Amino acid sequence: MPQVLEFKLPDLGEGLTEAEIVRWLVEVGEVVAIDQPVVEVETAKAMVEVPCPYGGVVTARFGEEGTELPVGAPLLTVAVGAPEGLDLSGASPSSTESLTSDTSASATATESSGGSGNVLVGYGTGAPAARRRRIRPDRLDRTLVRTSVPDAPAASGTAPATGATHAAPAAPATPVAVGVVNGQGPVPVVSPLVRRLARQHDIDLRRLAGSGPDGLILRADVDGAIRQAEETAAAKTRTALAPAAPTGAAPASAVEAPAAPAAPAAERIPLRGVRGAVADKLSRSRTEIPDATCWVDADATELMAVRAAMNAATGPSAGPKVSVLALLARICTAALARFPELNSTVDTEAREIVRLPGVHLGFAAQTERGLVVPVVRDAHTRNAESIGAEIARLTESARTGKLSPAQLTGGTFTLNNYGVFGVDGSTPIINHPEAAMLGVGRIMPKPWVHQGELAVRQVVQLSLTFDHRVCDGGTAGGFLRYVADCVEQPAVLLRTL
Repeated sequence: MPQVLEFKLPDLGEGLTEAEIVRWLVEVGEVVAIDQPVVEVETAKAMVEVPCPYGGVVTARFGEEGTELPVGAPLLTVAVGAPEGLDLSGASPSSTESLTSDTSASATATESSGGSGNVLVGYGTGAPAARRRRIRPDRLDRTLVRTSVPDAPAASGTAPATGATHAAPAAPATPVAVGVVNGQGPVPVVSPLVRRLARQHDIDLRRLAGSGPDGLILRADVDGAIRQAEETAAAKTRTALAPAAPTGAAPASAVEAPAAPAAPAAERIPLRGVRGAVADKLSRSRTEIPDATCWVDADATELMAVRAAMNAATGPSAGPKVSVLALLARICTAALARFPELNSTVDTEAREIVRLPGVHLGFAAQTERGLVVPVVRDAHTRNAESIGAEIARLTESARTGKLSPAQLTGGTFTLNNYGVFGVDGSTPIINHPEAAMLGVGRIMPKPWVHQGELAVRQVVQLSLTFDHRVCDGGTAGGFLRYVADCVEQPAVLLRTL
């Protein structure tokens, strides 16, 4: 007899309390091995593949793609222990072997430690205590639909309602809540997307009869209710706009005013995941930090020439190509060594400025998921070549959504190259709880007075936004001027290398 174990969304670390299901990696009825990734979720910091600590047959999945779940909510259930007569013809040989060999090990591990203990390697999470249920072998191909009935006084002659577990066809594959149809008896309601859709259109789910198995309310039922409500509203509008029929004219029912065009509805986009985390951090930054910005134009012609010479070098000493961003990052670490006030944070509760011993340099990277800021650890100990290699590695991970939360936190200073968007200047918002951010505009040919004569030079605008609590304008100006001098005369940087 198999044991049905419930796997809940684990604690993903970094203070995260919820995650959005991006993609399911397994189907109901599929055989999974211990620690096999079963779902890809997106948190406020990164995308993570979550492995399941149990081996067996997936009997239910809780939540559709796009659903946001809190930590501790059920993700799926797994039947551990292969029952007799289970049809595994659709599973791969390796999957079949893993079921017969791994499920017994999973059950043993579950008894002693609650799972494999590797729910999310690297985040220090332990598997939550498993809840065990028994199911008949002939029902392993059916989805486990969990419903709960609110405590209520029992009707005359009947026992009070209690929580129960029902078997239903695999089509819904979603946990359901319980509503009431016309105030009489419980009915399953699909959660959470259908409930959200109903809320947005003011549809009372208690008035709907579900067309799904066991009366399950499906999205099609809610869509039908929405269309019916819209048609009813349009009919009322036509009736109100219809002119009164003159004497002897055709009956009013034969004269119909043209339907008024419906006003387009405003689109609502939830602030969640990466977008929500960015919104919270930027709002906090503007609320807590009294920021100020200074900027300067710099002649980057010599810097571009030095970079070209570096990348043109050949022979055993020639290394990988060095990017402009890597050179600017190395200039930033040199400037922060001279002006450590800007590599700090403010402890608002203690009313203290905390100067940080090392530079963990964040850089803004635009991805399909939004703006992220990967962090180059210990940038003050790296040269331009090493910084460039780390920036390239983190950028690739950001584009593929493989950055871990640890790679997106702990920065002490941010470099923001908004010149890639073809703009010259900006007043960026500080990446809380840091104290400053250097912005870099596009480098482009401009008329410039060089050695007393007008010439066309490669010019860039540099802007520094800083927390006015950690320093005054003199320190911020000194930092920005040193950066500009290194851009205009890279030999200045050689003095500190």
